[in-house]
Amino acid sequence: MPKDLLYSKSHEWAKIEGGIAVVGITHFAQEQLGDITYVDLPQVGAVFEAGQEMGSVESVKAASELYCPVSGEVIEQNPELDAAPEKVNADPYGEGWMIKIKVADEPIDLMSPEEYAEIAQAEH
Repeated sequence: MPKDLLYSKSHEWAKIEGGIAVVGITHFAQEQLGDITYVDLPQVGAVFEAGQEMGSVESVKAASELYCPVSGEVIEQNPELDAAPEKVNADPYGEGWMIKIKVADEPIDLMSPEEYAEIAQAEH
């Protein structure tokens, strides 16, 4: 689990640098979902509050909502996920990133890697 990320209770991660957050789902989340077959991401220009539903992920096992871990405006989608949603399984913290958001304010409900590890372990 990368130590330079912040994590949400709903199993999304955010890497915030220079007011931009790269967002994806955690290794734990993709493991629980199984083989991901489709990712529904928000459009560029969409604005979300932290914790608001922003899309969904479908797998051979289930569908799951995605929740925005930070408040702000979507400035980019990962274009590779349309043709290759399995990148989320293969590399959830790298090539499987989902969106980039221009952060509106300081995130308040996100956890450190250590705090998130405790929650993921309890749910496992």
